[in-house]
Amino acid sequence: MGRLPTDMPEILRQILARRGVTEQQHLDLRVQHLPHFAQLHDCEKAAERILEAIIAQQGICICGDFDADGATSTALMISVLKAMGAQRVSYCVPNRFSDGYGLSPNVVKAAEQQGADLLITVDSGISCHAGVLAANAAGLDVIVTDHHLAGAELPPAYAIVNPNQPACAFPSKSIAGVGVAFYVLLGIRAAARARQHRAADVNLAQWLDLVALGTVADVVKLDGVNRILVQQGLQRIRNGYCRPGIQALLTVTQRDAARIQASDFGFALAPRINAAGRLDDMGLGIECLLSESDQQAEQFAQQLNELNGQRREIESEMRESAAQYVTQLKLDSVELPALLVLHEESWHQGVIGIVAGRVKEQFHRPTITFARGDDGLLKGSARSIPGLHMRDLLERVHSLEPDLITRFGGHAMAAGLSLPEAHLPRFRECAEQVAREWLVEEDLKRQIWSDGELDGSCFSVPFVEQLERLGPWGQGFPEPAFDGVFSLVQQRIVGAKHLKLVLQTNDGITVDAIAFNVDLTRWPNLAIQQAKLVYKLQLNHFRGRTNVQLLVEHLEPLR
Repeated sequence: MGRLPTDMPEILRQILARRGVTEQQHLDLRVQHLPHFAQLHDCEKAAERILEAIIAQQGICICGDFDADGATSTALMISVLKAMGAQRVSYCVPNRFSDGYGLSPNVVKAAEQQGADLLITVDSGISCHAGVLAANAAGLDVIVTDHHLAGAELPPAYAIVNPNQPACAFPSKSIAGVGVAFYVLLGIRAAARARQHRAADVNLAQWLDLVALGTVADVVKLDGVNRILVQQGLQRIRNGYCRPGIQALLTVTQRDAARIQASDFGFALAPRINAAGRLDDMGLGIECLLSESDQQAEQFAQQLNELNGQRREIESEMRESAAQYVTQLKLDSVELPALLVLHEESWHQGVIGIVAGRVKEQFHRPTITFARGDDGLLKGSARSIPGLHMRDLLERVHSLEPDLITRFGGHAMAAGLSLPEAHLPRFRECAEQVAREWLVEEDLKRQIWSDGELDGSCFSVPFVEQLERLGPWGQGFPEPAFDGVFSLVQQRIVGAKHLKLVLQTNDGITVDAIAFNVDLTRWPNLAIQQAKLVYKLQLNHFRGRTNVQLLVEHLEPLR
């Protein structure tokens, strides 16, 4: 298809080139360009076994996970398998507090009680050896569908579909759990065609809204495969093809389905689904996504919205506590350690991951936060910065002192672990030492990336619309950010702590801007006439009018 169009503005060509897009074909996000499901190791084997279960009307239990990727994966599997003719489909989701992560012997018992003959894990399973062994002992076949990194040994499952297992040559290693589940369903449909079974007639595109939501929610890299899956799901929602549960979540968060962007999944919908798994039972999130009536979906969405409000209150208290903790660390030493390991008795184990992420962003340090779990162990959630692979760090600590950590797992940028409280001081020492050895000084300096300055012609609705069409933007394919010096025409606080601005460019263009959660001791400040901004472009739709607004990421006063 050749190079990018010559009539495309140079600034847009540069933005795409920095993200590895230099040819028109890279912008063609049609489903035809997805790699074939047969490239996923064991996908065809798994598909044949699941189709046999559908034909024989065996009991199928989906073992999910307690985050949005797990919830969307579970809802996807259940609804599609039922559409394919399965009549005995159930699900089990481990409780974050009492069961821990993934397929455990307790979850296997629950599946047995539901009459399962076949157990399918989604977004989990690659490290669940005890659970798979328990299922095998009970006479249940286990099909693992997962995307997390594999350990040295794989569990003895009937089939393992995971692009990150050693035997798999699938070109995308970044596909989310819901994406893997979608690919297995593609395999089932193909197997059904060979047998002339009714499952062959199912249009899987109907479920791409779920796939898109789960993919963005799990913050996986938006490589070519994920960009196609997300774009196709977004397009269906914009065109009015949206399941009641997602529509209800859009309504409760005041999002317009016709204008939805990938960022709406990440900042509005996913936190509400995740709130169920963090504070209550992820079954609430799954049932919302499975709802077939608008009224039922609205009730679930409202409950999720209320839970998210509770989560935000808990998180706010924990963040304040963590900030005070870190500030004291800085007072006691010349500089912050290379890695922050934080624990307070009052912290809630369902929210520690969010707090770790916020503290990491605030202080630009890899952060591990701990809270007491129901089993007496400390549950830890880790978030990292570029330059430090968090799961590798935990594995290194474990290899140095095998008795410190009870269990761990995760990715480069996020991981989880458990350990006895008595081991925390030694773990902190060991983890900080590994971080000091692995990180260089430049890694610990916050960097703000910009795609450059814009001239006045770019602050127009057509330009921003053209920019939006180049998405979806997200992890690994970042939304463009720009910088520039602006005169501050107006400053005022809205919504308690958000700074609303009217700005003027050097060439006299006036534009609105908003900076969220500003320091109220510094803003507004009418003595400041100019400021340097790093910002993103967005369209603000209000009372039937559309105008350009700058979403301020960094605000530096210039006296």
